[in-house]
Amino acid sequence: MADAQDFTKMMQDMMSAFSMDPTTMQDAFKTQAALAEKMSKVALEAAEKSTEISSKWTKDTLSKVGEVATLKDEPTDYTKAMTDFASSSAEMAAENMAAFAEVAKKVQMETVELMLAAGKDFSEDATSAMKKATATATKTAKKATTVASEKA
Repeated sequence: MADAQDFTKMMQDMMSAFSMDPTTMQDAFKTQAALAEKMSKVALEAAEKSTEISSKWTKDTLSKVGEVATLKDEPTDYTKAMTDFASSSAEMAAENMAAFAEVAKKVQMETVELMLAAGKDFSEDATSAMKKATATATKTAKKATTVASEKA
């Protein structure tokens, strides 16, 4: 009966012939980590600004509700207070939605800028890695050709 071939040695030889430069992986990791840090900063700034807008909106609304809840001399004064509250609420909503839109616009612009910069960085990393891999593969192929011709 035929013995099973041990492919371990063959795989080790093959993998060593196409070795990966660890600095390339480190550079790629550093680039990715830098992008993640910048994206996190953009997200955290947006969350902080959104929270400020929300908090201010809530405080303003509560102060307007306080005006509605005060004792009035005439029944028509309650109607006027409710009308004023509804009007100021609509105005505050428009202002605050515009502020939220500005935050979203800023996040979008910063994200696009970061992605373009990251694409450039990743492209440079990939180009560098491919040049190194090509040089290694060429060197390995020449070595294999030399060894094969010597055996022949």
